[in-house]
Amino acid sequence: MDIFNFDPRTVISFYLTLFRISVVLFVMPFFGDTMPNVLKATLLIVLTLAVWPKLSFPAQYFPAHPASLLAMFMGELVLGMSLGIIVRMLIAAVQIGGGIINFQMGFSMVNAIDPMTGQQEPVTTHFIYMCTMLTFLSLNGHLNLIRALGNSFELVPPGGLFLTPKLMNEVMSFSKEMFILGIRIAAPVILALFLVDLALALISKMAPQMNVMTMGFPIKIMVGFLFLTFIMEQMTEYVTNFISSMDMVFLHIMKIGVIKP
Repeated sequence: MDIFNFDPRTVISFYLTLFRISVVLFVMPFFGDTMPNVLKATLLIVLTLAVWPKLSFPAQYFPAHPASLLAMFMGELVLGMSLGIIVRMLIAAVQIGGGIINFQMGFSMVNAIDPMTGQQEPVTTHFIYMCTMLTFLSLNGHLNLIRALGNSFELVPPGGLFLTPKLMNEVMSFSKEMFILGIRIAAPVILALFLVDLALALISKMAPQMNVMTMGFPIKIMVGFLFLTFIMEQMTEYVTNFISSMDMVFLHIMKIGVIKP
């Protein structure tokens, strides 16, 4: 038996599938940010073997020139970034809201080290971010990302997605919603702490002998943490609505940005 009797087109098709999953999947949030490299490589091989028999690309998509190979790589990178930026908008909105809450509570100098990025970030931002990611995973948001990756094999050929004007307009509209959502997340805490500041200002006028600064700091922390627990249910509603609309958003992004050969 000739063990070297294989079809080169089959190997090239497998490489194209491996290329799509490796570039797209690990640019996405959660898969590319939080997993160790060994687990990433294992997941890459498992997903490729699972997807390749049903959703593989034909071998003729493989470019014959190195410049075409580079163009295909850039198109795959744009696809991964376009899909990943949608989820990162939710994460960025949470971080914006957490930063506002952190400032209002007087924790501007209290930072924590993010073990994933090694960067310092406010403690409330990190707390809300972790709660959001746990909610996202518990509602199977990561499975929606894998489903979007599977749909990309049917809608986007290798290297077929580029930064079209329509795609850029959609990304900019999502960035606008990011700031709005960040303010909506922090709004209950902002309002509560504003009322605390107003009450302390009235106390300082009625009783000037009281040290409002010493008394106000622990009160603002207590009220801030109290209302921080109230917004957890609100955060769950935001994440649930986001996940329910994520499939349609992904399909829309891939349809308006694809350039067919």
